[in-house]
Amino acid sequence: MPADPRAQRLQEWTQTWLGRQQQWSQPVGDLQVVSGDASFRRYFRQPLKISTLIAVDAPPEKEDCGPFVAIARSLHGHGLCVPEVLAWSSQEGFMLLTDLGDTLLRDELADDTVSTLYGAAMTALVQMQSCPAPTNYFLPSYDRERLLTEMRLLSDWFIPKFLGLSLSDEQAQTLEQQFALIAERVTEQPTVFVHRDYHSRNLMLTPTGELGIIDFQDAVRGPITYDLASLLRDAYVVWPAADVARWVQQFRDELIANNALSPMVSAEQFQAWFDWIAAQRHLKVVGIFARLSLRDGKHGYLADIPLVYRYLLDEIADYAELQPLHQLLISLLPAFLARYPEAQKLLGDYL
Repeated sequence: MPADPRAQRLQEWTQTWLGRQQQWSQPVGDLQVVSGDASFRRYFRQPLKISTLIAVDAPPEKEDCGPFVAIARSLHGHGLCVPEVLAWSSQEGFMLLTDLGDTLLRDELADDTVSTLYGAAMTALVQMQSCPAPTNYFLPSYDRERLLTEMRLLSDWFIPKFLGLSLSDEQAQTLEQQFALIAERVTEQPTVFVHRDYHSRNLMLTPTGELGIIDFQDAVRGPITYDLASLLRDAYVVWPAADVARWVQQFRDELIANNALSPMVSAEQFQAWFDWIAAQRHLKVVGIFARLSLRDGKHGYLADIPLVYRYLLDEIADYAELQPLHQLLISLLPAFLARYPEAQKLLGDYL
């Protein structure tokens, strides 16, 4: 375990809590580093005589664990496999959680497993979408202003600060008009519980074979296809377009079978919903990955921008109303490829 004051204090807090419990076996040794993430949270594993637990360090001046705790309790109560919050110190920013293991869905995805694993993920998603809002936490709405703010990460961070480009007044106006159109269209979808980051690195296979869900603290009420787009157009893995289209319709069929979607929503309409919300998400993600590098010094996400940018270009290519955005994004490619030549193989054919 790192010899730093917060980790030492977390160790003491964890062992004090365990010392008061009868239902958990006693700790064996010190906390072991598991990981950090894109936020300021750090995760440690506490070995016990029988089983293990996860201890979380989330400095309260940087991270508010309240939403995670409230949402975790709602999801757990709704029958989903999520980390159960055993203890929480809001003052110190520590949590103790049940341990879902180390197996990310991303590491298990292969040509012969993906349909089964995505099928399980979509079944869990249908269940999660009907999760009631926490009683002690207001679940924000994915409203027009939030959608616009997210898309503007592209024009606030990626274009001027990452690419070093200045848009003309006409280009800036075009972007704003296209963002507004996307926001208008996606808010027409039915609204459900939305995880907001439902992808292969935030889904796990537990030692008992269940599909575990993590990193849900930013959940909102929002468009019904948002989490599906996160899953099927994942920034960290890509699948053939025909397979993605088939899974989109599989999810639509499952929603209809569970009376969660009207059969009057056609396959074509549902696919369009999926494409438009995916475009919104990917506009945001390109900006976020640039910001993580430039502001936070987290450069590992830069390698994922080319795939996300490719997704974005492909998913809006066939929609006439989004051609101004499509052409503007293509016009940025020379500057992007000059800044990041490794993207040539994914994006070069658009030039």
